[in-house]
Amino acid sequence: MIDEALNDGVVKAAAEDVLALIERSLDDDKAVDPVTIDLAGKTALADAMVVASGTSQRHIGAMADKLLERLKDAGVQGVLKEGGAESDWVLIDTGDVIVHLFKPETRDFYGIEKLWASPRSRQQASA
Repeated sequence: MIDEALNDGVVKAAAEDVLALIERSLDDDKAVDPVTIDLAGKTALADAMVVASGTSQRHIGAMADKLLERLKDAGVQGVLKEGGAESDWVLIDTGDVIVHLFKPETRDFYGIEKLWASPRSRQQASA
């Protein structure tokens, strides 16, 4: 079970614990090229973003479903999902961590990692 802290009567999982669960889940489900982006100080939307690819729409849908199940089992509440089993892109928002699961060509087209990368990361990627 994820460590939890009481906040105004609402039990909420720590962002670091949610991120660790997400990374483990995607690793267990053979996500392709997962990348974690630290959003601290960049936006109030979330603390982190995880971007990964699946090998097919079925793989993406299965990873998303399994991740939602694991988050629920860990007691993470208020998780939102956009996109379905037949989608090229599924977004899962836990509040503190946003997960994007793409088909490789869709991931390349949108280039989300480049949008959120720090200037130093962009320089390293172009070198």
